[in-house]
Amino acid sequence: MGIRNIVLEGDPLLCKKCREVEKFDDRLSNLIDDMINTMNKAEGVGLAAPQVGVLRRVAVVNVGDGNIELVNPVIVDSSGEQREEEGCLSCPGQYAVTLRPMFVTVEAFDRFGKKVKYMGKALKARAFCHEIDHLDGILFKSRTV
Repeated sequence: MGIRNIVLEGDPLLCKKCREVEKFDDRLSNLIDDMINTMNKAEGVGLAAPQVGVLRRVAVVNVGDGNIELVNPVIVDSSGEQREEEGCLSCPGQYAVTLRPMFVTVEAFDRFGKKVKYMGKALKARAFCHEIDHLDGILFKSRTV
């Protein structure tokens, strides 16, 4: 388990759509462990694989209630709206008010290939949306209001 370098805004990797994960193996588990360690060291609430230079649909989120691993995540439901200030580990020191849903339901897989479902409200919903946007090559600044 290591700490990876965070890719910064301006790197073309952050603008690319990630490929789905097909193999649920030790390599994926190592990536997820490294992402959790990197996110925690940087004091973030989420991190997506392209932010550590890997173009795969993997993200981790922790808004204070434990680590959530998202492999091939999809938002299957959303409602409400929130306008809150948001930042990004790939854009240090930059913040902007974004428009996000207040509630989201995300379906994904864990590191072992087991299907999981999470519901998020407020900050957790925003973190899910933010990290899934990264998997589609979208930075939070395009969501500003």
